Amino acid sequence: MTLSLRALLGATAIAAIGSAALAETTITVATVNNGDMIRMQGLMDDFNTKHPDIKVEWVTLEENVLRQNVTTDIATGGGQYDVMTIGTYEVPIWAKQNWLVSLNDLPASYDVEDILPAIRGGLTVDGQLYAAPFYGESSMVMYRKDLMEAAGLTMPDAPTWTDIEKFAAAMTNKDTGVYGVCLRGKAGWGENMAFLTAMSNSFGARWFDENWVAQFDQPEWKSTLDFYLNLMTNYGPPGASNNGFNENLTLFNQGKCGMWIDATVAASFVTGKDSTVAEHVGFALAPDNGLGKRGNWLWAWTLAIPASSQKQEAAKTFIDWATNKDYLALVAENEGWANVPPGTRTSLYMNEEYAKVPFAKMTLDSINSADPTNPSVKPVPYVGIQFVAIPEFSGMGTTVGEIFSAALAGQKTSDEALAEAQALVSDEMSAAGYIQ
Repeated sequence: MTLSLRALLGATAIAAIGSAALAETTITVATVNNGDMIRMQGLMDDFNTKHPDIKVEWVTLEENVLRQNVTTDIATGGGQYDVMTIGTYEVPIWAKQNWLVSLNDLPASYDVEDILPAIRGGLTVDGQLYAAPFYGESSMVMYRKDLMEAAGLTMPDAPTWTDIEKFAAAMTNKDTGVYGVCLRGKAGWGENMAFLTAMSNSFGARWFDENWVAQFDQPEWKSTLDFYLNLMTNYGPPGASNNGFNENLTLFNQGKCGMWIDATVAASFVTGKDSTVAEHVGFALAPDNGLGKRGNWLWAWTLAIPASSQKQEAAKTFIDWATNKDYLALVAENEGWANVPPGTRTSLYMNEEYAKVPFAKMTLDSINSADPTNPSVKPVPYVGIQFVAIPEFSGMGTTVGEIFSAALAGQKTSDEALAEAQALVSDEMSAAGYIQ
């Protein structure tokens, strides 16, 4: 072989290597720091083996910070992320702004029709699917069966708020550091206001009447906030105004909460290996007040592609992997069926193995009972159970959350907090043109 031929072949080989390197696509995924998303990162070997040409870089953030970062990025077209973890609040609003990429061209094997109708409907705009659900949830009561039994009490499948107060009183033992109930107190439209807005529906309250007039000056909101503050002051843990989902999960798993009313997705964690009370956990529907509405919400954490992404095909490949039926089987194989992301697919709830999971039916019943088009006892002009599906809500909800969190911390009375919320929301809605 001549030297020139060797040189030519060597140059060709180098060029081939260079082309292969250039063919690798790196996508950036922004996500929330909850257990299911952390678990996914631990299973990335499967994705890497199947898609060696795609490298995934993770940006994992606390819920409030994630929302702020992705909202800023997508509204400015920053293009910092190729896949965003967003919820059922953002998807329809952002899709209508043409900020998201349609996922209608996912492969047939993805089986979009298998997604639970209640979840799929919240992610579809004008017949286009704009986000794929990683998990779906409602909310329910998680409680300590051993503490209930010790107090001579039985949790009904469908408790009332009066039941919850009675049980919280019976299970509280501050000398041993056990508190009857743990509820969200950390400020944020997706933190304390998700809980309080859903709770208020069962008290007959609503954010707005049919004419978009704020309703925080009405007796139903007064009853909601007074009950919540009294419950938490008497039977909740200290520092509750700083506690969101993750903080309460830790408290419950450490055996410090008799009851926790929160997302159904927490069920696999309170019964998992990190829970000191796993064998004692029971489940019930979110409470009601006998008015025809329970205090449960409807939500999905989803994966979506911002229109600003320059790597949309690679992003779709990742979303397909992360939210399809094969991923559920992958989690089951590695972590057990109880740890499979819940609330997204009909086929999961038809699976005989998953049916054995103690919280499977309660989760599905809670999701199916939620009605975001008719969330409260009285009629409302908006869609949404724990949120109001208008662009202005995220800012208003967070500020009202700060006001109510301050009330929980003892910095103001419930009357002061409600008056502040009424004034703030009224001003915002007038400025936005909802009220003439």
